[in-house]
Amino acid sequence: MTEPIRVLVCDDQVLVRTGLVTIIDAQPDLEVVGECGDGQTAVELAGRLRPEVVVMDVRMPVLDGIEATRLLAGAGVPHPVKVLVVTTFNLDEYVYEALRAGASGFLLKDAPPSQLLHGIRTVATGAALLDPEVTRQLVGTYAARIRPAEGPPRDIPLTPRELEVLRLIANGLSNSEIAGTLVISQETVKTFVSRILAKLGLRDRVQAVVYAYRRGLVT
Repeated sequence: MTEPIRVLVCDDQVLVRTGLVTIIDAQPDLEVVGECGDGQTAVELAGRLRPEVVVMDVRMPVLDGIEATRLLAGAGVPHPVKVLVVTTFNLDEYVYEALRAGASGFLLKDAPPSQLLHGIRTVATGAALLDPEVTRQLVGTYAARIRPAEGPPRDIPLTPRELEVLRLIANGLSNSEIAGTLVISQETVKTFVSRILAKLGLRDRVQAVVYAYRRGLVT
């Protein structure tokens, strides 16, 4: 039997935090290893408890969820933790800032428990919790802010086929949609995605989307 996914819950509202802990701990494949009410404590606990996923609120005292996410999963963090941001605020700006800070997913607190549990399991596997349509809308809104080029496309260490897959990922296509577009199997798509992330040193599909826009691969 595999070990349960270790989860840290961070929310400054005690009732909300208790509810999250209760829902998560009731699952045989999930285990809450700690809980707290501010971002600074979340960073400290994550360093001690080594959770695989941190469920993070946005608006909190001492250190907000965006900054805490940056310290846990941002660029240059030696041992990044996967962060699932859960908030009451359905604002594109929060989604954008959370993902830029290194979050692997974003959910609203009014989502049903099944979506929360699915979200934790999804980001724990290294996948990103963003529906393709959300990706399209998000990138469409903030493409101009993401796009400053970090270098010419010729410097990208990918094969032509991998570049093609990366462009499709950046356009918000799911694995099944990419498979249909390129007339290949979904397993082959998964292999391409894994290679792309490994070659570029990226954690998940969200980072791949931002990378593609920064390098001018999509417009």
